[in-house]
Amino acid sequence: MNKIAFSVLASGSLALLIGVADAEASSTYTIKSGDSLWKIAKQHNVSVSDLKTWNTLSSDAISPNQVLKVASASSGSSVTIPAPNLSQPVSNAPSTYTVKSGDTLSKIASLHKTTVSKIQELNKLSGHMIFPGQKLSVSGTTVPASSSVTAPKPPPAAAPAPAPAPSVGTARTHKVGSGDTLTGIAYRNGISVTQLMNWNGLTSSMIRIGQVLKIENSTAAPSQTTPVSNPAPPAASDTVGNIVATANSLVGKPYVWGGSTASGFDCSGFIYYVYNQAGIKIPRTNTTGYDARSYDISSPQVGDLVFFENTYRAGISHMGIYVGNNQFIHAGGDKVQITSLSDSYWGKHFAGYKRLYAMD
Repeated sequence: MNKIAFSVLASGSLALLIGVADAEASSTYTIKSGDSLWKIAKQHNVSVSDLKTWNTLSSDAISPNQVLKVASASSGSSVTIPAPNLSQPVSNAPSTYTVKSGDTLSKIASLHKTTVSKIQELNKLSGHMIFPGQKLSVSGTTVPASSSVTAPKPPPAAAPAPAPAPSVGTARTHKVGSGDTLTGIAYRNGISVTQLMNWNGLTSSMIRIGQVLKIENSTAAPSQTTPVSNPAPPAASDTVGNIVATANSLVGKPYVWGGSTASGFDCSGFIYYVYNQAGIKIPRTNTTGYDARSYDISSPQVGDLVFFENTYRAGISHMGIYVGNNQFIHAGGDKVQITSLSDSYWGKHFAGYKRLYAMD
């Protein structure tokens, strides 16, 4: 009788262990070549942000054979989270970091053992755009409301100095200083690079120290703005500015199948030439190769890639560079040109925005 009881108990325990093992196995996924976070999220009916949270990812970069959690711990066996030790001192003092040339949010987050979303939250950033010299808060802890530790009150913010009243009939302007770029000026003034270029009659992102730029639309007299002819080259730190400037300088160059020099380009040869000229070293490959060397993004920034599918062949078959204002620049048709993403042909072949891993 005891043997039978033991046998039944052992069988039940084994079944329970197998069930737990199956549940754990079904909550993970092993990455295969060609996978992206967006694709994995869609397969498992979850969001990309969930995947990044469950796997403590600070960017969209993943690699083959990496094992990802595709379900939260609460959907399987219960997990007990230990209560925080309130006897430990809690620091609320934020740590700051000054952005250097070549920095990205993901690089800064990794350097300070935090996440991109945390840095964006601390600095009230709505996108990934940063510029050299910018100071970012990279840490700071919020004390739980139930904790016995009382956070010190922050000092009252100093009242901002009143902005000078603009002169009637003149535009607000910005005088270019050392280290300034069109990208940084546009970012600080809440406008796009395209608007800045249009209002100042610029055909590239090249600006010079001492140059006065309009930073709002106006019918101000030309005499109130420093002439913009013969501008100096942009600062070497402005990678995105270099990408846009180089791409714009090639508008009108002929389309040449397999071309990757200034005498003519195909779509992937254009990307190869522009990015390498801007200091981003990437190999010469085709649209499929660049698709594999980049990751999906939902909010494109100027300088990101735009992919198209099922044009002259099935799958990813064309690409260009996003330049803002719903436009992209590419070697398409018979020449290098700027086209709207709302174009009747390209709009129906649009596949998505991506960013090269080399940009991080």
